[in-house]
Amino acid sequence: MAFHSSLLLSQILLLFFISSPSWTSATYPIQQTFFRCLSTNSVNSVPLWSYYTPNNVTAFTSVLNSTANNLRYLLPTAPKPMIIFTPLSEVHVQAAVLCSRRLRLALRVRSGGHDYEAVSYVSQIESPFVVLDLSQLRAIEVDIPQGTAWAQAGATTGEVYYQIAQKSKVHGFPMGLCTSLGVGGHITGGAYGSMMRKFGLGADNVVDVRMVDAKGRILDRKAMGEDLFWALRGGGGGSFGIILAWKLKLVNVPETVTVFTVTKTLEQGATEVLYKWQNIAPNLDDRLFIRVIIQASSADLTANRTVTTSYNALFLGDSDTLLGIMGKDFPELGLTRADCVETSWLGSVLYIGGYPKATPPEVLLQGKPLFRNYFKAKSDFVRTPIPEEGLLGLWKIYLEEEVPFMIWNPYGGAMARVPESATPFPHRRGTLFKIQYVATWQDGTQSMARHMSWISKLYDYMGSYVSQNPREAYVNYRDLDLGMNKKGVNSLMEASSWGFRYFKSNFYRLVQVKTRVDPANFFRHEQSIPSLHVKKWN
Repeated sequence: MAFHSSLLLSQILLLFFISSPSWTSATYPIQQTFFRCLSTNSVNSVPLWSYYTPNNVTAFTSVLNSTANNLRYLLPTAPKPMIIFTPLSEVHVQAAVLCSRRLRLALRVRSGGHDYEAVSYVSQIESPFVVLDLSQLRAIEVDIPQGTAWAQAGATTGEVYYQIAQKSKVHGFPMGLCTSLGVGGHITGGAYGSMMRKFGLGADNVVDVRMVDAKGRILDRKAMGEDLFWALRGGGGGSFGIILAWKLKLVNVPETVTVFTVTKTLEQGATEVLYKWQNIAPNLDDRLFIRVIIQASSADLTANRTVTTSYNALFLGDSDTLLGIMGKDFPELGLTRADCVETSWLGSVLYIGGYPKATPPEVLLQGKPLFRNYFKAKSDFVRTPIPEEGLLGLWKIYLEEEVPFMIWNPYGGAMARVPESATPFPHRRGTLFKIQYVATWQDGTQSMARHMSWISKLYDYMGSYVSQNPREAYVNYRDLDLGMNKKGVNSLMEASSWGFRYFKSNFYRLVQVKTRVDPANFFRHEQSIPSLHVKKWN
């Protein structure tokens, strides 16, 4: 592929670093020294890279904000990088790693920007830091005869879906529901989506990878070994190296799929229907994914306020087959033929992604998020159905306060048949569904404390009904409330506070892999996997 730089080029780059230290003169400011380092190691055949500094406020701010989804981390008080570096080739990524190491600069890596706590482009624990923005590395090559696709880290899930659909109407890939996710970081967290009950997670369907390690080497699966390949597919981003590209194993999808959304309010029996959903959603036909979006009907605390539960679904088949399954297993929802929309798999991507009807699929090539808010999110996993009395207590909170919305995603099916240890993502067998809590607001800091308090209250209430010891969480919904590595410390005990929630017992193996491949802890952030070889960050 065009983005597969040659081994010779990599060797030339590494040789420069060994033999040409002249750019490290202390007479140059750190930014200029960094750029001289990069320039010294440029190769004529490689396109020029781009960089942005706070000196050019307009361009710097535009690039920093371009893919950031959480406006909370774009406030003036949020720490800003010293440099944003946008590589145009794999060699540039190698150079950024080696220059950052040599100059002892902290490096953050951003592929898509959906990072909930912004650890890919904000550092709350050390300064100065550099952001490596991979948004220009977004090449995609689909090989239908081989049933695979290579996708660079900066490509979005929507772009990948679009390019697959351009080559075949009966192939797809099981990744995220949101179409502006950068695949580099998305798959490192597991990558769940609407086809996971049929085909497993995105991480379960990756067959190869290209990454830059802490020594600046480009490694594929064979070169890195199975332990590191295991860690990359669900162990969270920013701990082991920089993903350059994933090789995806495509899955077969029918030409016609069916989607629907059915909403029930409290007055329409939402409590009873939701209780039934908990019991049957993880055990339905593997082709059927029904998530539930729960929210108050309005922001006003009025007598007419209610709670809505919207059942948003994808079925990998036609509506007749779907209606037969629903009539047998979930008649309480009252699905009718009028609710069903038959479409292509790519059409279902647009539907589940929240795009208006008749939106052309080319919108997926824009790579931009539909929604940008100030927000705080948390997550839970449920292993025992929440009783109706628990749901009634939940509605009481919703009706008394302006609380966050929730999304309940069903598990079971193919992804639950994969052993917990097969990848770092452990939330498999026995998990009924996952809860995402999201509090959003638009007025910056004015109501932030109030919204933070609301989501904490809701999270505390749900503690009695979700997984315990540990209370599990999803690493791609990073939550710094669970704990973070403090500045200057790299403690296994400290990391355990969040590590076991994200990875359960797989956390031990992740620490072992980290200690072997990045002993000096070059790749680090507020919740990075710790290395046992260092007590202080270098």
